[in-house]
This record gives sequence, C-alpha cells and structure tokens, in this order.
Amino acid sequence: MALLELYTEYNRVWIPDAEHVWKSAEITRDFHSGDNVLQLLLEDGTEYHHPIDPSDPPKLPPLRNPDILVGENDLTALSYLHEPAVLHNLKVRFVESKIIYTYCGIILVAVNPYKQLPIYGDAIIHAYSGQNMGDMDPHIFAVAEEAYKQMARNHKNQSIIVSGESGAGKTVSARYAMRYFAVVSKSGSKTRVEDKVLASNPITEAIGNAKTTRNDNSSRFGKYTEISFDKRYRIIGANMRTYLLEKSRVVFQADNERNYHIFYQMCSCADLPEFKNLRLLSAENFRYTCMGGDITIEGVDDKKDMEETQRTFSLLGLKEDFQADVFKVLAAILHLGNVEIRNSGDDKSSLSDPHLAVFCELLGVSVEGLVRWLCHRRIVLVAETVVKPVPKERAVNARDALAKQIYAHLFDCVINRINTALKVPGKQHAFIGVLDIYGFETFDINSFEQFCINYANEKLQQQFNLHVFKLEQEEYMKEDIPWTLIDFYDNQPVIDLIEAKMGILDLLDEECLFPQGTDQSWLQKLYNYLETNALFEKPRLSNEAFVIQHFADKVEYQCRGFLEKNRDALYEELVDIMRDSKFPFLANFFQEEDNTVNSKGVKVRPARPGVKPANKQLRTSVGDKFRSSLSLLMETLNATTPHYVRCIKPNDEKLPFEYDSRRVVQQLRACGVLETIRISAQSYPSRWTYIEFYSRYSILMSPQEADLNDKKQTCKNVLSRLIQDSNQYKFGRTKIFFRAGQVAYLEKLRLDRLRGACITIQKHVRGWSRRRKYLRMREAAIILQQYIRGKRTIRKTVSAATLKQGWAAIVIQRHWRGYRMRQIYQLVRLASITIQAFTRGWMARKRYKKMMEEHKVLVLQKYARAWLARRRFQTMRRLVLNVQLSYRVQQLRKKIEEQNKENCGLVERLTSLANTHSQTVDRLQSLETQMEKVINQKASVESREKKVKEDASLQNMEKKFEASTKEMLLSTKRNSCLSLFNYSVSVDENILCRIAENNIEIQRQDHEKEVETLKEEIKRLKEERVSLRRQIEEGGLVNSDLQEQVIQLTKHVKAIPELQVELLIFFFVTVAKLNEITRQLLGGVVEEEVLLGLTPDDSEKIYEVEDLLAGFEGLQKATRILENYQKEQKESYETQVEGLKLKADHLQNENSKLQNLFQEKSNVNENIRQEVSRLSSENTVIPELKLQVSELQRQKQELEIHVDEKNKELAGKSQHFQEKAEELEEVKRELQARVEDLEEENDHLKRQQLMESEAKIKLRHETSRLTAENMDFEEQLDQKDRLIRKLQNQIKSLETSQKAKQTPSPAIPKDYLGMLEYKREDEPRLIQNIILDLKPKGVVVNMIPGLPAYILFMCVRHADYLNDEAKLKSLMNAIIGGVKKVIMVSYHKDFELLSFWLSNMYQLLNCLKQYSGEEEFMKQNTPRQKKNCLQNFDLSEHRQILSDLAIHIYHQFITIMEKSLTPAIVPGILEHESLQGISSMKPTGFRKRSNSIYEDSEAYTVSSVIQQLSFFHSTMTQHGMEQVLIKQAVKQLFFLVGATTLNNIMLRKDMCSCRKGMQIRCNISYLEEWLKEKELQNSNAIDTLKPLTQAAWLLQVNKSTDDDAKEIAEKCTELNPVQIVKILNSYTPIDDFEKRVSSSFVRKVQSLLQHREGSTQLMLDADYRFQVTFPFCSSSQALELLQVPNSLHLGFLTRI
Repeated sequence: MALLELYTEYNRVWIPDAEHVWKSAEITRDFHSGDNVLQLLLEDGTEYHHPIDPSDPPKLPPLRNPDILVGENDLTALSYLHEPAVLHNLKVRFVESKIIYTYCGIILVAVNPYKQLPIYGDAIIHAYSGQNMGDMDPHIFAVAEEAYKQMARNHKNQSIIVSGESGAGKTVSARYAMRYFAVVSKSGSKTRVEDKVLASNPITEAIGNAKTTRNDNSSRFGKYTEISFDKRYRIIGANMRTYLLEKSRVVFQADNERNYHIFYQMCSCADLPEFKNLRLLSAENFRYTCMGGDITIEGVDDKKDMEETQRTFSLLGLKEDFQADVFKVLAAILHLGNVEIRNSGDDKSSLSDPHLAVFCELLGVSVEGLVRWLCHRRIVLVAETVVKPVPKERAVNARDALAKQIYAHLFDCVINRINTALKVPGKQHAFIGVLDIYGFETFDINSFEQFCINYANEKLQQQFNLHVFKLEQEEYMKEDIPWTLIDFYDNQPVIDLIEAKMGILDLLDEECLFPQGTDQSWLQKLYNYLETNALFEKPRLSNEAFVIQHFADKVEYQCRGFLEKNRDALYEELVDIMRDSKFPFLANFFQEEDNTVNSKGVKVRPARPGVKPANKQLRTSVGDKFRSSLSLLMETLNATTPHYVRCIKPNDEKLPFEYDSRRVVQQLRACGVLETIRISAQSYPSRWTYIEFYSRYSILMSPQEADLNDKKQTCKNVLSRLIQDSNQYKFGRTKIFFRAGQVAYLEKLRLDRLRGACITIQKHVRGWSRRRKYLRMREAAIILQQYIRGKRTIRKTVSAATLKQGWAAIVIQRHWRGYRMRQIYQLVRLASITIQAFTRGWMARKRYKKMMEEHKVLVLQKYARAWLARRRFQTMRRLVLNVQLSYRVQQLRKKIEEQNKENCGLVERLTSLANTHSQTVDRLQSLETQMEKVINQKASVESREKKVKEDASLQNMEKKFEASTKEMLLSTKRNSCLSLFNYSVSVDENILCRIAENNIEIQRQDHEKEVETLKEEIKRLKEERVSLRRQIEEGGLVNSDLQEQVIQLTKHVKAIPELQVELLIFFFVTVAKLNEITRQLLGGVVEEEVLLGLTPDDSEKIYEVEDLLAGFEGLQKATRILENYQKEQKESYETQVEGLKLKADHLQNENSKLQNLFQEKSNVNENIRQEVSRLSSENTVIPELKLQVSELQRQKQELEIHVDEKNKELAGKSQHFQEKAEELEEVKRELQARVEDLEEENDHLKRQQLMESEAKIKLRHETSRLTAENMDFEEQLDQKDRLIRKLQNQIKSLETSQKAKQTPSPAIPKDYLGMLEYKREDEPRLIQNIILDLKPKGVVVNMIPGLPAYILFMCVRHADYLNDEAKLKSLMNAIIGGVKKVIMVSYHKDFELLSFWLSNMYQLLNCLKQYSGEEEFMKQNTPRQKKNCLQNFDLSEHRQILSDLAIHIYHQFITIMEKSLTPAIVPGILEHESLQGISSMKPTGFRKRSNSIYEDSEAYTVSSVIQQLSFFHSTMTQHGMEQVLIKQAVKQLFFLVGATTLNNIMLRKDMCSCRKGMQIRCNISYLEEWLKEKELQNSNAIDTLKPLTQAAWLLQVNKSTDDDAKEIAEKCTELNPVQIVKILNSYTPIDDFEKRVSSSFVRKVQSLLQHREGSTQLMLDADYRFQVTFPFCSSSQALELLQVPNSLHLGFLTRI
C-alpha cells in the first residue's frame, strides 16, 4: 500500500501553524499524483488549499493518526511517527487525561504538571514493584523497577539519565527514582542506609538549588548518584559526584531570582540561639541575597526547610559541630558580600566596613592582611616584586572571587562528608546510577556555563543515539528480520569541534595561559582556526560572539567572561590568608591538593588527551576539569545499561496543566525524543504480536481464513491479501513488523468494514421499522373505514317504526335475559350449597382423622419417652450404686485404719493400768499384814484415856473418806455420761437411730436393776461401817506403850485414802467404760450379776482391800467373758468370709463364662465382617446378600437374646452382690462400734483384726475388679453392636434399589467418660504424633474433622479430672509450642497444613468454651456434654493464648492464599476477555518488548481464579473449618481481587474502555455464580467488589450530558472523587464509534463530587485485613464415641 494512496477524502493531515506549530485539517477531495494543491477543511470550518511541491515524490503534509491511536502510552505505537503526531499525543494525554508520563521507545517523557499529584505514594510503589515494563501506565517508578529488575537478572550495573530544562522537574524525578529504590530494596540493617540516601536530597538541594525565572527549585549543578547494592540487592550505600556548580550565583542573581536556598534558610532563623553568634540579618539586608529583588518563594517556608536541613544533617551523622562550622562559613560569605569598597583616587580603592570585621572574626583571618590584598595586587617581575593598588572594580571582583571560591570549597566539603556518611562497610555487588543533569539550554545571552552544559548534552546525545541504534538492531536480530543500515544523526563532528586538538576548549586553555589574554583575542583565534568548519559560524551583526550548530539547534555564545570563568582565578595572597586562618575548617579548604585523578572502571581513549600544566603555578582550567569529569561520566555510563527520562517544561508561566506547543516542541527537538521517533520511523515502527493482530483484525478475515487453527498462518494470509507490497511489513518469530502508515491503512480498512456493516444493519432496521409503521397505519385506516361505512348504513336505514321495534326488542330481551339469569343463579346456588356440604363434611372427617392420629402419636410418644426415661434412670441408678459401693468401701477402709490406731493406744493404756493394779495389790497386802500386827498390839497396850481421842480422829477420817468417796462417784458418773455423749455424737445418725431403737428397752431395765443393786450395796456398806466402829472401840483399849506405833499407823492410814481415791477414780472410769462396752458387745449375753458386781454405787460404803480385790477379779472375769464372746464372733466372721469367697469364686466363674460368650460373639462378628468384606470385594448378587443379611440378623437376634439373658443374670447377681455388700457394710459398722474405745492386751486379737481387715480389702478389690470387668464387657458388647450396624450399613449401601432405608443410629456408649489417659512421660510422644508428625492428607484425619483437637481436649479433660495442675499446664504449653513450631516451619510453604491447624485450633478453642462450665457456652449442650465439663481448673487464660495463636495462623493462612492468588488476578479478571467477539486489544509500543518480560509466562484466565478459589474452599471444607471462618477468608480474598484489579485500572489507561468494562462485569458475574454455588452469598464477599463493579459500570455508561454526570455522582458511592476523575480522564475509546470524555464533563462531575467526604487516595490498600473473629460454635460430637485410630500411633492413650 503506497503512502500516496492514503490521501483520500475524510482522512486528516497536519499543516504548519505559527501559533500552535501544527494544526489539523480534513481532506475534502482525493489527492492524485500531479495535483498542485491539496483541498482541506480546517477545524474552524474554513476551506484551505494547501500547495504541493510537484517534485517526485511530492512533499505532502504528514497524515494524522486515527483517533483510536491518539493518547497511547507509547508514542512508538502510533502508525504515523512524526513531530505533529508526537506533539498532539502528548497534548491529549497531558491536557485532557491529566497524565504526565509517556513512553517514547526507551525514553520516558515526563511533563511537569506544576501541581502535586497523588501518584507517588507507597501504594503506587508496591503496585509497580515486580511488574513488567509496559504492563502499567508510564511512570518514573516503572523505569526504576526496570532498572532494578535488569540489575538483579543480568547482574549488570544500570543508569537512569534524567535530563531537561531548568524547571522541567529533573530533581523531583531523580528524587522519586531514588525513593523507589529505597522502598523496594530495604536494607534490613539498623543503619537504615536507604533513609540516609533519601536524606541527602534536602541537603544538596539547600546548598545547590536556587530559584530562577523558570523554576523555583532549580538545580544549579549536575549530580550523578551511585546507589550501591549487595548480593541480595539491598541498598548498602551511595556515592555522589557533582558537575559544574554555578558559583557565579553566589555573587550575582538576575531579576526575580534568588541565591542558593541555604542563605535564606539561615536568615529566617537568625533569631534562634544557635545563630546569634553569626550576627545574621534579614535576607533583605545582605547584598548577596537581595540582588534579585525577590527573597521569598510562594508556598515555601524557609524556616521549616532549615529545620529539615538540620534534621537531615543529623540523620547522616553530621554532628552539630560540623553544622556550626558550615553555617559559620555561610554567614561569613554573606558578611563578605556586604563589605563596601570605595574609590580613593586614581585606580585605587579602600574599604572600612563593620561587616569585614565580622567576616574576619568568623573565619579567624587577619583583618589588615585581608584589607591590603583585596585593594592591592602583587606583581612578580624578573628582578623585583611590585605591590600595585587596584581600582574599585577589580577589588570588587577579587571580593566576589573569594566568596565564590569559599562557597565552592564548602560545597565540595559537604558533598564529601555526605559520601562518607553514605559509605558503609561491605563489598558493592552492583549499583544503579541516577544522573540529574541539565538539559540543552539556549537563552538570549549564552555564556561559558551554557557552553559547558550543551557540550555535556552533545556527549549524552551521542551515547543515546548509539544505544537506541543498538536496541533496534537487537530487536531485529531477535525476530529474524533482515537488518538494514539506518541513517541517523551522528554528532561526533560537533564534539570534535569542541574537544579535539585546536578545538574550542583547546584554544580557550591556550589563551588562558597568557597573562595578557583577553576574550577578544581568544575569539579572533576561533575565527581564524574554525571558520572552515561547517558547524561553526560567525554572527553577522556581532564581533563578540560565535555560533555552534548543535544537534538540537543553533546557539550563539557571547565570548565575554569566558577566560575569567575558565581560569577561575583567585589572588595567591588571598589564598595564603585563607590558608593561614585560625579556623581549621576553612584552612583545610585551601591546602594544596594532589590533582591527579584516579578513575575506576573501564579505560577508554578520550577524544583528546588532557592538557597537563607545565608547573605548579599553572592550574588546571575549569573547562579541562569539566572535560575530564565528563569523560569519567561517559565511561561509567558506557559500562552500564542506560534508562532515559526526559523532563519537559509545558509552559514558562508555571501554570498547572497548561500546554505551550512551541515550548514543548523546542524541548522535544533538544532532548532527542524526535530523533528516537525518526530512527524508529525509518524502519518498522509498528509491531504487533500475532495474537493481537488476529484479535484486532479478525473482522477483515474471510470465513475460510478464520477457520484455520494456525493463527500465525492466518495472519500471513490476510496480510498478503490486504497489502500487496510485501516490503511494507515483515513477519518475525513472534511479531509482525509494519512500516509507517500501514497500521493506519489497516485501521481504515477495518473502519470501512465496520461502517459497511453498520450501514447494512441500519438499512434492514430502518426498512423493518418503516414496514411496521406502514402496516399499523394501514390497519388503522381500514378500521376507520369500517366505522364510517357502518354509520352511513345506519343513517340510511333508521325510521320511527324501526325505532319502536327496536325499543320493544330491547324490553323483551331485558325480561328474557333476567329470567334466564335467575334460573342460572338458582341452579348455581343449589350446586354451590351441595358442594359446600360435601366439602365441609370431608374436611371435618379429615380433621377428625388427623386428631386421632395425633392422639395416637402422643400416646406412643408418652410410652416411648417413659421407656427412655426408665432406661436412663436404670443406667444412672447402676452407675450411682457402683459409685456408692466404691465410696463406702473406701470409707470402711479409712475407719478400720483409724480403729486399728485407736486399738493400739487402748492396749498400751490397758497394759500400764494392769501394772499399776498389780503394784497396788502388793501394797495393800503389805498394809494388811501391818494392820493385823498393829491391832494385836493395840488391844494389849492401848489405854482407855486415848479411846476418845482415837474415836474423834477416826470419825474425822471417816467423814473425809465418805466425802472423797462421794466426789469420786459423782465424777465417775459425769465422766461416764460425757463418754457416752461423745460416743453417741461420733456415731453415724443412721447407726445411732438403730442402736436407740434396739437397746433403749434393755438400757432401761439395766438401769432399774442397777439402782436396786446399788441400794442393797449401800445397806451392806452401812453394816460393815457399824462393825468397823466396834472394832475400833475394841482397839482403843490397847496399851499406851504402843502409842508411837499407833501414830505411825495413823500416818500410814492417812496415806491410804489418797491412794484409794486415785485407784477408785481410775477404777470407776474403767468400770464405766467396760460396762458400756460390755453391754454393746455382749448384747445381753453376760449375766446381770457380773455387771452389777462390777459397778457398785454405794456412797456410804468404805472400800477395803478385799473389795478392791473383788473388783479386780470381777474385771478379769468380764475380760474372759469378752474374750470368749470375741472368739465366737471371730468364728462367725470367718464363716461369713468363707461364704463371700465362695460367692466371689462363683461370680468369677460367671464372668469367665461371659468372657467366653463374648469371645464367641466376637468370633461370630469377625466372621460377619469377613463375609461382608468378601461380599463387597466379589460384588455378589443382591439376592444372595439379602439372604445373608437375614441370616446375620437372625444370628444377631439370638445373640442379643443370649446377651440379654446374661445381662439379666448378671444384674440379679449384681443386686445380690449389692445386698451382701450392704450387709457387710452393716456388719462393718457394728464391728467399728464395738472395737471403738476397747482396751485389748491380747496380741492374738490384734493379729486377728488385721487379718479380717486384709480379707475385707481383698474382698473390696475383688468387688471393684468384677464391677470394672462387667463394665468393660458391656462396653465391648456395645462396640460390637455398633460394628454390626456399621456392617449392615455397608451392605445396604450396595443395595441401590433400597436407598431409602434408614440406618439405625448407633447407641451412645454408656460407660465411657470421654477422656484419654496418658502418662506424664508420654507427653512428648503425644505432641510429636498428634501435632508435629501429623499430615493433613491422611484418610483418618479427613473422616473426622477436628480429630486432633478432640484428642487433645480429651487429654486435657483427664488432667483436669485428676486435679493435676502441673500436668495440665505442661500439656497446654506443649500444645501451643507444638502448633507454633508447625506453623513456623510451614510459613509461606504449606497452605493445607495451615488450613488444617487453623480448623483444629478453632475446634479446640470451641471445646474449651463448650466444656468450660460457663452458662453462655452450655445452652446447646446435651446432658452428657454438660456432665463432661471441666471441674477443677479455669482455662480462660489458655483460651486467650489459643485465640491469639489462631489469629496468627489465620493471617499466615490469608497471606499464603493471597500470594498464590495474586499472579492470576490481573490477567484473569482484568486482562482476560470472557466475552467472545468483543475485543479490547489495541496496538502496543516498544515497552511491550521490554527485556523484563518472559515469553513463556503462564496465561491466566478467570477460570484460573475460580479454580484457585475452589481449591481453597475445598481444602477448608475438607479440614472441617467452620463456615464462619470460610466466609471471612473468602471475603478477604474477594477484597484482594477487587482492590488489585481496581488499582491496576487506575494505573493502566489501556484498560479504561467500554469494552473492557463489559469484560470486567462478565468476570465479576462468574465470581458471583461461584459464591452462589458454594452457598456463600451471605458472606458479604460480593460487597467488597462494589468499587470494581462501579468502576466497570462507569466505563460502560454514557459520559456526555448533565444527567449522565448526576447519575455517575449518585451511583458511584464506593469510589472516591479522585478515582472517578482518574477513570474519566483515562477513558480511551477502542473504536472510532466511541467518543472521548470531554474536559467540561469531567469538571461537571468534579463539581458534583466536591462536597463528598471520604478518602482522597487513588489506590486501595490491597494489604488491608478485615478483623477476624472466632465466634463460638457448639459441637454435637460426643466425646465418648470418639476412638483413636491406630494409624496415629497413639497406643499409649487409654480411654476412660
């Protein structure tokens, strides 16, 4: 297709324009070869005839791209690549879409918006991180990511070259690039190197940036920052190199400009204490700061900036001492500028100013020396040295030169200290350099600074051209396209003109060597040596300038000041004064330095070797230094992979989003963008993949071509048919390459095809509509005709007779119709009544039948519930009886032990009492002998005179003895009553009642007999008293010679009553006890005489020795009777024990029979199981299975009958055994009552009692064992019943014809307590097997969800049951530690493991709540679950720890799911086109060919997203996770899908189209269907997609009228105004039939949304986490039914 053929009607072209550079016009008539004019229609409606040069080929105006291609992200995607297309595309993006970044091949074009935009937050950085170049909208972050990715992948250093005019935004772009590296490559160390790298920017901007007429923050120096990375590609340091600081700004500023920011920051803080000693004034009072007239910048607070500068100084480690030195030097420079120099005669000058003293004081220099050498100059001649005064002008120049030199040294010192602070230990693995350098400059007056800047840009442009040429060649070779040499502009001649031998710099350095050299002499040399060079010109109207033809434009340089600026001279005397300063910080600036440059990197041959000075006095010039540093920079850039950022200044007034086409095109020409376009346009600029081409132009394919499976071959066939010239395109391996204009031609063909199709559709629709309208009109006309004709006929036929007949007919009809209607009504009424009667009867009968059925059901329910209640009661009663039996046995054992201890004490007391009694008997016998002797002697020697005295003494003794006897009897009675009372209290209430009922009558009779006996005893004692008195009277007749013996006898007699009192007290206490014990033990067996003989109660009897002996003999007799009785009781007890042993043996035999029966049943069940498995494996016929099932059921019934019989027998025996146990308990109580307080001295009786206790313990153990075995047998029987039912269920599952049969529910085990017992030493094994080694993919684990949680809780229950706090705490800590260890190992690895343990931790948490005993968690518990609650410990603290652990697992779980799902979200939801035939593909540019894109990347669709979600859901469901948690997880994932997709829409202009909105809405509908399929509609997950849904709706809705704006404002409630405006600005039509969104419509929407409150962030926070909750969910799982599978290797656990 020839380009000439595209100049047809309706196509548009660009024509030159003086105001807008280019303007658009539409062709009104086809152009043919040979025409002289091109007829055009301008946009304002005027006709224009554009003249055409008739040369061959004719020079036609450039064609305009189709609207579909306008506003593209990459300028190389344009079909027509030329200057007006680039200019218009940038204008559309910048003005209409408010987009400042655009790709142009490898260049990122950044237009300064002069406004803060919300596109640089951390969310934007994370959105671009990891993305391929071209996938997102153009951005400085995309370039930084590409550099970072290529450094990590190719292990090669990278460079980002940022250039542009002053005010174009170079500094901000470089700052954002470094900020991106700092965020995405965190150092991870405590030094926070990335923060220091960013902190260097405020300092360098303060000392190197200033306000100019073009920019409020213009960088007045070039800067190359190398950011160093380690092997893990984390920032470890940085290094900064500076170029060509504008020192002249220190002493001179043009109008409306400022000096460097640091001076104004210091002046704004002059009143602060740390600046008092600097004697600073306001900026208006210093000459160096008020020269430009404007000392403030709108919107800038210098005081706050000073605080930021000081903060960054401190952050970099530059301490306050260093800061104070820097501020002191800066203040001295300001004071130096205020020094007044006056004329003092011819060519003389003088000065005397207070500011000079301040300057010298601050810098520590001599005032006299400085005054002298500022106004004088020393000239060294051959024979002498002359000091010559200088005029005021030269003195001022010397002052300013000193200020510039000091500032330049200070600038270098600060930069060096920053580099030192940014240098950290460690080896640099790679680096990324960010070059922030001035772009091409041309002003009205251009001097030495502009010359150096343009020289640097010539070098950079040469490097750029070579790099672009290299990339084009690599692309062609990669696609196997034949490579043809492309002619591109080479600026090497300009570089040679500047730096070659005898070039401009060489001649300048040569002229600077001559002391008398001037700018005019140097200029004359240039005219002489370079006049033959085509790139060098002499101005026509000036002899003080020269012109150089740069790659961008011609520039005229004024030669004035070139030599002085190149020399950068300062008088040696002033240097010596500074060197001798007492201020070390300043003195170090002027020390002689070694000027040799040690360069690192690749050694390359410069264009011209540098000039070496002949001696030390000849210093290196500024030009030579700049050339050397520029060579070093080019070496660095050539050794790296460059990335280019070209900053464009849209207007000179700094107005936001204002576009001056003339200024922009000037910069585009200067920065190399148009050169890139020209190189691309010469070859094949448009490049489409085969898939993109097929999707876009399938409408141009014939049905035969579209049916081919090979899409690549289809594309080739279509192109060969549509474009005849094969040179207009080339087929690569993966892409099709088109020459300029061919894509536009294809778009024209596509548009024509669509237009033709639209015309055809319109034709048929309009024809159908017209035919439909015609048929409706024809039908209406026919109806009208019918009515009109009818009216005419009626009028002709109507008369009076006809009217009468008509009225009569009407009356007859009325009556007849009434009669008919009444007949019909009566008939219908009768039928209705009949139907109602039958219906009501039927309904009544039905209601009666239903009531009868309900009554019968109630009766059945009553009996069933009664039967169930009785069954539960019997079960509970058996359990209670067993518990009572064990408890009573334990109590009996404790009481027997206590009785044994008390018996031992009583035996010891009885032994001591017997010893005392024997001693007392001996003493009584000796006293009796003495008494007989005394009586015999008394009869012979006692005198009558002493009878009266002895009588009196005996009476006194008798009275004392009687009183003591009464007291003893009273105390004896009190003690006996007290002992009886204490005993009665200590006995159990039931035993006391029985004893009272049985013995009260006997006690009453005993008391009566005892009273009678006591009365007889009192009489007898009185008689003995009378006889004793007679004997005493006879003894009184003894001779007086025996008086002394009587006195001794009297003493003995006095001692006897005391001994008798003690003996009688003890005796009566013992007798009382023995009396009571004897009554209880013998129960009436002992004769009453013995009892009465042991308990005399005569208060008047005088107890003699014989009485005591008689009492002792009675005690011995009672003891013998007790021994005989106890022997008899022992024999009876032994007989009972033997009987119980026989019964125990009988029960054991019965149990062995039950075991054998159980074993037989087990064998039968095993045979049943084997038979079922064999039947299942062989898949036998159903009838055979039915026969076997019936046989099994019959056997089962027989076994059940047999088991029931045995159970009944066992129940009867258990009842009999229980009765025997109760009898034994009663006997034991009687033994306990009889043995209590008994004093036994026979050891044989003690051993006998021990034997009885041992027999009883054995009997109790045997009873417990038999009971436990009985319970085990019942449990095993229940298990076998469940096994039989399970086998029946398996058989029934094979019967497909009997699916409706119900399987009987398994009976709840009656005896398991839902606990698992384990030993303390088995705890590590438990944790290892159930937590650490457990895999979530096991069959056993999946059959019972939450099985590990239940097992762990059952172990916790057992520890609580034992009341073992240490064991419980150890187990809980081990569980928590084990789960933490598992999830830490599986972090970011095993999704299923995290899902499994999240489910189990949630289940364990629910178990701890459900069984905690708290009422709020027990509302849904069954009675058995209420019984299984924890009893001893409160685990609320552990619940909180488990809750925190579950939350931690949940967040890890969500993170892994998001990591798996994120790669598929954008391709599947945003890029995938679910709707066939609605393609939203557009041509892509160079950035889609980025090196960061993998060709074999996986293709995701919406099905991939749904498949991943289904996998997550099935895994969570399989692990038994509660629906509440599943809903929360799904909601979080849907939020991620919505946020990620919406964020990509915000950053991808190519996705903002109507068709893409339809595709997104379709993909969302698939997600909604998935939610319905999984029954997750109420999870609120779909609500998280509302912002995305509204964004898709916004892309589809009309966007033109005021009503549309109101509708958008009302319906887009989930989107904030920033997002709505961004989508509207980014909206891109796919076809010519769509319209762009006008700026006025966007403003309308903004005005409607200005009062809306909410977030102003452009991006959604995709990392946001909804708060997770763990609501309590009661479990119906019965713990007593759970069995531990053998596959878990938990054999050491025992079910309780």
